[in-house]
Amino acid sequence: MQASSGDQSPLAQSTRAGAGVGHSNFDFDMYPSAPPSPENMNGMHVADDEAAEAVSADEVAIIFSFLPPQDIMRARVCTTWREAAKKTLVPPTALKADSLKSFNAMRVMCTALPNLQQLSISNINGRHKYIDGEDPDERRARYTANYTTHNINIISSFRKLRSLEIRGSYLSGRYPALSTFPLLTKLSISYCIYLKFDLDMLVGIPLLKELQLIHNPRLTGNLSSLRVLIETLEKVDIRFSRNIEGNFMDLADFPRLNKLDLRSTSATGDIRDIDGHAFPALERLDLPHTVLGGACYKFQHISYVPSFMRAIHSLLQRTPPLFDQHLLSEAFGWDLSEASPDWYDWEERYDWESESPTPPFRLQLIRAGSRHGWSWCSDNGHSCEINWLDPEPSSESNDYEAYTEDLQRVQWDIDIYRGYYEIPTEDEYLRLREE
Repeated sequence: MQASSGDQSPLAQSTRAGAGVGHSNFDFDMYPSAPPSPENMNGMHVADDEAAEAVSADEVAIIFSFLPPQDIMRARVCTTWREAAKKTLVPPTALKADSLKSFNAMRVMCTALPNLQQLSISNINGRHKYIDGEDPDERRARYTANYTTHNINIISSFRKLRSLEIRGSYLSGRYPALSTFPLLTKLSISYCIYLKFDLDMLVGIPLLKELQLIHNPRLTGNLSSLRVLIETLEKVDIRFSRNIEGNFMDLADFPRLNKLDLRSTSATGDIRDIDGHAFPALERLDLPHTVLGGACYKFQHISYVPSFMRAIHSLLQRTPPLFDQHLLSEAFGWDLSEASPDWYDWEERYDWESESPTPPFRLQLIRAGSRHGWSWCSDNGHSCEINWLDPEPSSESNDYEAYTEDLQRVQWDIDIYRGYYEIPTEDEYLRLREE
């Protein structure tokens, strides 16, 4: 079917309107939930039956696949084109359902345009809510008992979905429909305080590459449940979910995993177990304090630290680096536990108006040129002596000038604790503070 420059058919108009649009964000409120009638076509005329039937639904679906969703919806002006819309693989466009109007539009699209690839869902405002799932929060259910409900399970009709984001939604309970997307590659659920979701539900999403689950207090599961996705997972970002358990090393043999962030979960393990074969593709690693060596880990004894630092020496030199450089310089917030027999109470006797050093209960990692080391340091910038993990570079090496420049900088903070390679005892600290 050919269209002259003056052809004002919906398909021709949509093609021109969609040209160059690309994969932009798209709000459901931008288009009507039903195809336009001849009375509201705004100057467009409906293609006659003969013209419409000249091209098959399969051929029209190919044309539609180059258009943004709003243009496809407007073009459903005859039986053939409505059938074509149902067959169209909609280009990846961020479709956002965050109001009653946009939800109703999404409901129409479940049958009119079922091959969506990207969907974003937020909360419905006013006295409306998504239907409760299995085992909903009882208090929330009572509070919203008189709200008008809407069936969120209709999203399972989008069988070609590649990306699903649910953010700030008051979904309450467990929704099996969330684990029925055979082609989904990206799942993001965040700030859903009543949603119950377990990691073992991911078995229904076999092609998942990116998993982001942030600030979901009802999220549960063991990291070992992710092993069903060993061949596909590339990014795992699970944060602020205390009910997530399991050893992070259960993911060490994932061949494509390049990011792993488990901060503020209850994951366990020991970073000393990361050898040269573990996490072969990993480029960024963030672990909680419940992992030995994770962020803000607290050591129980001073004597444990030297062997620990030697054990992770090779890990610090890994290329590409596994850790954020800012966190690395501050040793991930590692310090001595207040429950340690080596810790002593000093705050009651400390003069907060003075500039006296606090005890060096914190750890820092040192790098001068290519030479690595570590030391104990105080909260207000006073450092103990550096415990080096590498030999000093030769004065004839290419790295020596950079080493000496960095060394001068880091030694500037070694003052009151000069000569101490570990935390001074309480008596020694009090004496040093008085001097």
